[in-house]
Amino acid sequence: MGEFELIRHYFAAASCAQGGEGVALGIGDDCALLAVPPGEQLAVSTDTLVAGVHFPDPCDPFLLGQRSLAVAVSDLAAMGATPFAFTLALTLPTVTADWLQAYARGLNQMAQACDVALVGGDTTRGPLSMTLTVFGRVPCGQALTRGGAQPGDWLCVGGELGNGAGALPLVLGQRTAEPDIAEPLLAHYWSPRPQIDLGLALRGKAGAAMDISDGLLADCGHIALASGVALHVERDRLPLSKALVAFLGRANAAHAALSGGDDYVLLFTLPSVRLMALQAEGWPIHVIGRVVAGQGVALLDSDGHDITPKIRGYQHFRETP
Repeated sequence: MGEFELIRHYFAAASCAQGGEGVALGIGDDCALLAVPPGEQLAVSTDTLVAGVHFPDPCDPFLLGQRSLAVAVSDLAAMGATPFAFTLALTLPTVTADWLQAYARGLNQMAQACDVALVGGDTTRGPLSMTLTVFGRVPCGQALTRGGAQPGDWLCVGGELGNGAGALPLVLGQRTAEPDIAEPLLAHYWSPRPQIDLGLALRGKAGAAMDISDGLLADCGHIALASGVALHVERDRLPLSKALVAFLGRANAAHAALSGGDDYVLLFTLPSVRLMALQAEGWPIHVIGRVVAGQGVALLDSDGHDITPKIRGYQHFRETP
């Protein structure tokens, strides 16, 4: 099967490739044409996932299809943008019909859940990897960024932490667990749900925001640097799931939450008045610390002592001692 036949058969025919709001021209030409309404800006983000680095190889292609799109769309949620389109550049070592059918089905299912249309991409031969570029729209001046945290703000997250990292021993086949423990952890790893609605609710309210992908402490560092402030994280306020604590124990669960990554929940800062209003509306907001004057990130124990670990999260090119 040739490149263009592959695209037509497995991707162009999918329901997520049939266009939608904001898509003037989708798959089938040299470029897609996207339409952004007056008064709005285009938000764009690109994620690459490489076999053996971002996901185990082999793995279930249906689940991989879901994960590969979800982690990209999460960046749009972090900006308070409404997702509407994406492209896929897929590199394959070989063409296997069953694998492609399952991957495309998982991709399509997540695309429908996130309401995004596949508008183009590329296929090549080589080691298995995929690059997804996602497009969203946001009213001018309302995009959430990492640079708006202010001393006195609360430091918050949009859900439980550590489930993605905690699932890794299960994903890699290193451990097993009872279904009531394994299933929620594996679901979080393979099918994270971008917090699109929460991102929209935070427009005009959050000081700074981003999604957690490389570990809570590492990603707090990005906000602290961009905003010119210090962030104090309180270890005892970390929201940990029952499944994660049952699987790893509380100490290891806390470590997964702090440094493990793969959470894809929102990390943001809020003034007190905004926090109370959003909580009253029922949003899943957990306060985990404060923004203070200074620089950097500190992890505090119950007595307020600094217990910040040296390794704070995942980095692709960290030099080993």
